[in-house]
Amino acid sequence: MSEKIKVAFVSLGCPKNQVDSEVMLATLRNAGIEIVEEDIHADVVVVNTCAFIKSAKEEAIESILDVAWLRENRDLKGIVVTGCLVQRYGDEILKEIPEVDAVCGVGNLDDIVEAVKHAYHNGGKKDAEKFRAISCPEAQKLGGDRAVFSPEYSVYLKISEGCDNHCTYCVIPSIRGKFRSRPIEDIVAEAKELVSLGAKEIVLVSQDTTRYGIDLYGKFRLDDLLKELCKIDGIKWLRILYCYPDEITDGLVDVIANEEKIVKYIDMPIQHISDKVLKMMNRRGDGALVKGAVKKLRDKIPGLVLRTTVIVGFPGETKEDFATLAEYLKEAKFDRLGVFTYSAEEGTPAARIKEGKVPEKTKQHRLDVIMRNQMEIHEKNNKKFVGKTLEVLCEGFDIPSGVHAGRCYADAPDIDGKVFFTAKKKIPAGTFVKVYISDAVEYDLYGETVE
Repeated sequence: MSEKIKVAFVSLGCPKNQVDSEVMLATLRNAGIEIVEEDIHADVVVVNTCAFIKSAKEEAIESILDVAWLRENRDLKGIVVTGCLVQRYGDEILKEIPEVDAVCGVGNLDDIVEAVKHAYHNGGKKDAEKFRAISCPEAQKLGGDRAVFSPEYSVYLKISEGCDNHCTYCVIPSIRGKFRSRPIEDIVAEAKELVSLGAKEIVLVSQDTTRYGIDLYGKFRLDDLLKELCKIDGIKWLRILYCYPDEITDGLVDVIANEEKIVKYIDMPIQHISDKVLKMMNRRGDGALVKGAVKKLRDKIPGLVLRTTVIVGFPGETKEDFATLAEYLKEAKFDRLGVFTYSAEEGTPAARIKEGKVPEKTKQHRLDVIMRNQMEIHEKNNKKFVGKTLEVLCEGFDIPSGVHAGRCYADAPDIDGKVFFTAKKKIPAGTFVKVYISDAVEYDLYGETVE
């Protein structure tokens, strides 16, 4: 008979990490362990961490300490920490945060049941041995059952794991291991299962989605994967995140342009436009390649919404380099833009660069300059939707204001804006409706449903 253990999850970081949390949740559930939403009702809390940049590590540690407060003030029996922070600093976590009873690395998702049981029985006991499962990241099999905790109508689907790009600022290859694609048939099978559970929007994620298939099939096959996914009845929207400019093939562009189910939205982080900075970052291609990829996408995909991210303050980034980046962003007018200040990550080549370091105050100023420019660009881009009727995926209803909230094709979950709209009757979450857009304010659209 299964032990009556109640477990709650705190999942931090990116959508790829969320998928890992859902795999672990399914493993626990299949072992007869009860999953609860609130940590105050749990016997054991699992914190699945991110460690991509300094702020993510700080958030992870703060979250662990918040859960540790429950050990002191509630009847919490154990704490398990998993994910990227464990893969990088697992032994330090066990040593420096004594409230943690067990750790599992990214290659050890299958050990979560044993870790939880250990924490339940031994948590808080003086001199109790800690549970440690940290092995090679490639040891973790890809795919598996998931207990989806995002809204069932919009779900993430991880198509590969790891990364071979080795950008000089990035720790992902050392944490997640080499790039590994899942077979097309496995991904399609999971997509069908997600649709059977209510998925209408499927968001493809990976460290590098455009590289999909190169390791299994000897060539990029994201276009072929998309064609197979488009054949699945029940999928309304397919969305693609984390593309690389040098891997935007003509075949991929044609599929995105011609397949109705693929929303005309691409997330393609460029990181910079200065040839010198791109080379120091070990990014493939130069500024001309980036500009060419942007032009090709916009020329061949009418109505495309293009999102990107950039890094400011990379070691060696001069005033001239920054000016080149800022001017290009003004010129390119990306529909969506995220900006990060450079974070020196332990163990990366960039962290060893001694000359040309940019002061934190200067980094922040450069971020502020770009975001002020982008606010104007974003508002102008959004105003293009005013007077149009858009298909919107309803995500909820606010009772006090009487307003619904949702997203159109131009907005990815969690990172972009919203469409706020009124309706003559309450619209259930997960329903697609037609909304006439009457106004655009900053990052959001406003309107009302039409018959």
